[in-house]
Amino acid sequence: MEDLCPCRPVLDRLGDRWSALTLSLLGEGPSYFGELERRMRPVSRKVLTQTLRGLERDGLVHRTVEDGQPVVRVAYGLTELGRSLIGPLAAIEGWHERHQETVERSRAAYDAAEPGPGVTALRERAALSRCA
Repeated sequence: MEDLCPCRPVLDRLGDRWSALTLSLLGEGPSYFGELERRMRPVSRKVLTQTLRGLERDGLVHRTVEDGQPVVRVAYGLTELGRSLIGPLAAIEGWHERHQETVERSRAAYDAAEPGPGVTALRERAALSRCA
């Protein structure tokens, strides 16, 4: 699939459940892990760790370990590359705000509609009509 759409890995990263929110929060300024965890409830520690590692691997987030005594704290911030995504993410958020009601109406209409025949039923009908 990556050959057909080379941007797929980046879209997968940005489209997962927590990455866009993490980037948006870090767009407000660097945060400690615990602060992110509190602001992103109900994300689990494991999932937040995986999300931050993935964003760091992609070069969007940097991690800073502060060796304070007695507590070691880890802070996260956006890299220059990560900051370059704030505008596109804001544009998507703006689009969502403008069109959320329309999307919800479309979903409700789709869910309320009688389902049409499936592909298998259409093929069977076509086969029967050829035989008749």
